[in-house]
Amino acid sequence: MKQAPATSPAEPAGPPWHVLTAAEALRRQTVDATTGLSTEEVRRRQSLHGPNALPEAAPPSALRRLLRQFVSPLIAILGVAALLAIVLGHAGDAVVIALVVLVNALIGAYQEGRADRSMAALRQLASLQVRVWRDGAEQAIAAHELVPGDILLLAAGDAVGADARLIEAALLQAAEAALTGESVPVAKTVDAQHEACGLADRHGMVHSGTHITAGRARAVVVAIGPDTEVGQIADLTTRAVDPHTPLELRLDRFGRGLVIAALLLFALVLALGLLRGLPLSEVLMVAISQMVSMVPEGLPVAITIALAVGMQRMAAQGAIVRRLSAVETLGSTTVICSDKTGTLTRNEMTVTRLWLADGRQWGVDGTGYVPTGALLGERLPEPGDPLLSDLLRAALLCNDADLLAPDDGERSAWTALGDPTEAALVVLARKIGPALALPTDTLRRDWPRQAELPFDADTQLMATRHVAPDGHLVVYLKGAPERLLRLCHGPASMETLAAAREQAEAMAQGALRVLAFGAVELDPALAVAALDVDTLAGHVRLLGLAGQIDPPRDEVRTAVAACRAAGIRPVMVTGDHKLTGLAIARQLGIAGPDDRAIDGVELERLGEAELRAVLPHVAVFARVQPAQKLRIVEAFQARGDVVAMTGDGVNDAPALARADVGVAMGRSGTEVAKGAARIVLVDDDFATLVRAVEQGRLTWANLRKVLLYLFATSLDEVVVLMAALLAGLPLPLQAVQILWVNIVTEATLTVNLVMDPAEGDEMRRPPTASNAALIDREMLGRLLLMGLTSAAVTLAWFTWRVGLDLPLAQVRTEVFTLTVLAQWFNVLNCRSATRSALKVSLLSNRWLLGGLLLSVVLQAGVLFWPPLAGLFHAVPLSGETLLAILAVASSVLWVEEVRKWAVRRRNVPAPGVQ
Repeated sequence: MKQAPATSPAEPAGPPWHVLTAAEALRRQTVDATTGLSTEEVRRRQSLHGPNALPEAAPPSALRRLLRQFVSPLIAILGVAALLAIVLGHAGDAVVIALVVLVNALIGAYQEGRADRSMAALRQLASLQVRVWRDGAEQAIAAHELVPGDILLLAAGDAVGADARLIEAALLQAAEAALTGESVPVAKTVDAQHEACGLADRHGMVHSGTHITAGRARAVVVAIGPDTEVGQIADLTTRAVDPHTPLELRLDRFGRGLVIAALLLFALVLALGLLRGLPLSEVLMVAISQMVSMVPEGLPVAITIALAVGMQRMAAQGAIVRRLSAVETLGSTTVICSDKTGTLTRNEMTVTRLWLADGRQWGVDGTGYVPTGALLGERLPEPGDPLLSDLLRAALLCNDADLLAPDDGERSAWTALGDPTEAALVVLARKIGPALALPTDTLRRDWPRQAELPFDADTQLMATRHVAPDGHLVVYLKGAPERLLRLCHGPASMETLAAAREQAEAMAQGALRVLAFGAVELDPALAVAALDVDTLAGHVRLLGLAGQIDPPRDEVRTAVAACRAAGIRPVMVTGDHKLTGLAIARQLGIAGPDDRAIDGVELERLGEAELRAVLPHVAVFARVQPAQKLRIVEAFQARGDVVAMTGDGVNDAPALARADVGVAMGRSGTEVAKGAARIVLVDDDFATLVRAVEQGRLTWANLRKVLLYLFATSLDEVVVLMAALLAGLPLPLQAVQILWVNIVTEATLTVNLVMDPAEGDEMRRPPTASNAALIDREMLGRLLLMGLTSAAVTLAWFTWRVGLDLPLAQVRTEVFTLTVLAQWFNVLNCRSATRSALKVSLLSNRWLLGGLLLSVVLQAGVLFWPPLAGLFHAVPLSGETLLAILAVASSVLWVEEVRKWAVRRRNVPAPGVQ
């Protein structure tokens, strides 16, 4: 049918959407539900309506970012210092202070803009994905591409990308608390409602910002972007700000303490200077400069950039970080609770074993999704075999997946559409059906589905009701053997069911995922009853079992070994039988010979204290319900563990939200799971999660390098100044020289230090404690060693040169240069706690190399360009003097090299010790 222009939802063009029937809504949007919109029509509507996006606050301009750098107590103090310099007749110092403030502001604005751009790019990676019916086929698109008239496909776990009118619904429920405040999921229907009903009672509508908790549906999009119900409160969205991460809050508290210490230092320097009889103006300017230099004002920006860089590196590895706090928490992770299917395994299911209720069993050959293969074994079935034909009908009809054949476009191989477990059953039916004269190509059309009971993680069953070609009704079921066998009946059922349980256990021990199949021929009483598990109980005829293999991913065993080396314990959490899970866990190294598996029933019987007691010995949690995942997370946390939990279903959301790091699957995960998680794995791969943990550790390590460098340099300057005052020496540095040191040793280097690459041993270190101090004992020792060494050689040089009665301007210039050089050597020291700075290539961090070169140029300008030299009270130094200063400054490098050598020597295992 020709598609006319869609009515804009913002225009009052008739009754509200919830009043219309499904057919009327489709006509109003001029779309055919069987084909959906064409590509050409989608483009036209996108140009008419724009993107499906809520208004966002505009990013700050470059000028605004620059001006924001001046809103700081430290800048205000420097402003006071500049005015004081003018009053005291030191116009040159005032110019220098203004220059320092301007350069710091420019650097800060640039780094802030860089961080904002990084975060914006990462938000794009985590955009919502939806499924639509366009050009007569299902397509996955970004939600912002939706247009009015799109046919939206919805299933449990999907987030609703736009306001839409339901046109089909099967046991659909939606969680609308975010929009209406309704605390429980709301049952949905295709029926029209009266015009006066409130938003919460419009059961024929689904809305943007909500998600589907059960069932499936098709709906026609009627409103996008600002025209949606949630768009009416878009102002709240634009005013929202991201919360600070725990690390940022800890640093903020630490910084406030540091400001108090800086104020005390200011008072102490001022008092000592006045007691020495030094000029008030000179002492006051030095005290202010020293106080400002002690507070690392650039640290918050460095933290933001470090976390953003960590997020970018994780994204490059296939892990999309949705919340900044996940970056820092990953470094502390001690337990990873991982799903099996698709995460530890390839999620490429293949049925390899069949067992029928009459005792016959065969192997099945063929791999992947190519529907060619045959039964292997003795007593092969004849064409038309009734029991096997019934099982294959159940496998194909009680199933929402399909197979797509190769085409001339992007699809070069057989491809599964839907759940891989169900796709493997479609492959099975198409492999074996032709030999039985079973028309698998037309079976779904010949046996139309009349009703369904969607798969539920609690019941572990799925059931569908069909109309047979002769008109009678039949229900087909599939699910976990222990659940389906409870529903079965028959005179010989006890023996058959016992045999089925024995076969299911044998398949599970062989690392196969086992599904049971059943059928119910409906009598008139059951035909009119609602399709639910209680109604079917006692009426199900067992058809047989199918065992599927899902090979472990090749890289997972290596990733598991890396976890153990890093002090992280991997635990499998699976919906499979515990014997299946334990067999695969042992293949992958997750379970040792003494480890055990427990299932959901056993877990339910354990008290909280008992569960915590057995946790060290449990490697596999099997057949667990989603609510039990939450309990597992909380039990590990009660033992003091930092837990990462993977999940993909809508019911996994509470556990993902409760875990320290919730990890959702990018391919198989529902949008609800992704929304609750802090990290999304693009490829669903456990190895990707392990690489993300490594990047989290790298981010934390680089932040510690920044802290070490900043405080070692601050300690150096403070000790030199205080020692000179107490020893009766002249002030070793002018106020403007102290401020300049901050530019050429901190502003140009600090942020670049967070760009350091991995050292290679991140996954051989123990996890960082979640409550670890920002400056622990080891870092404090290094800080004191580097800071005091630098201070000692600087003070010794100053004392020696003053004793030679050299001009004070020259001595101060030498001390000025020595301080800068020593801190440049310190930044090299900070790059590794154990590796020699001489073996860590500067080319591995081009940002740091660029910062060092810029610092050298700036310092050379101050020494040798007369206009700058005059402003900073510097005099040119001879080449011999510079070489001597360079040699003295390098002592801080050699002292730290000795410490690193001692650490390496101590960590080398004795001969014969592994």
